[in-house]
Amino acid sequence: MTLRPHSVRTLLCTATGAAATAALLLAGTTAEAQTAAGSTTVTPAGHSYKATLSGKATFKAGTVTLTCSVSTTTGQVPAAPANHNAAGPVASTLAAPTFSSCTSSMAGVTPTVTTSGTWGISVQNGSPVSATLTVPQGGMVVKTSGLATCTIVSAPNGPASIAGTWTNGAPSSLSVVNAVVPVSVTGTFGCPTSATTSTVNLAYTVADTTDPSQQITVGP
Repeated sequence: MTLRPHSVRTLLCTATGAAATAALLLAGTTAEAQTAAGSTTVTPAGHSYKATLSGKATFKAGTVTLTCSVSTTTGQVPAAPANHNAAGPVASTLAAPTFSSCTSSMAGVTPTVTTSGTWGISVQNGSPVSATLTVPQGGMVVKTSGLATCTIVSAPNGPASIAGTWTNGAPSSLSVVNAVVPVSVTGTFGCPTSATTSTVNLAYTVADTTDPSQQITVGP
């Protein structure tokens, strides 16, 4: 069958129109996905809280694992109306967490952890409730002494996010499972100098210090 010129033009216009329609539909779907975050409210508004490590925190860079058994940080729920976001997470700042009673998987090595800067936390209501810790640039530095002298800097090139999960309860808790944070490592033989990331596992219980009878809760 031979197509006449006007038939070819008709087919081309139809195909072009279909492609444009598909592109518009795809753009609409993408936009909907980007704006799908629901509302989030953190209560009690304006209350201060303390997060205390539950169990142990581990940080693994290359073949070396740092384990700490003591860690705390403090923060405050934003005052109303900033404790509510109609279409997204609620964010606030945290004091730089402290880490102590730390050991290294490297024999003959003693680690020391120093944290600095303003850390952050944002929570997004959902199932589960997502929580993201923000480490400022260079906000955590691990130095070792002994048989190997290493320096491990977290977030060396800019702020980094640590993805976790928030669970409402009495007390509420924040957990991080196998989150990855960029690091830079320098040091002597035995240090994991080829490592560019650290895998983080930790869990905190969160207590309301303004009114201990209440719980810090994330809802819609």
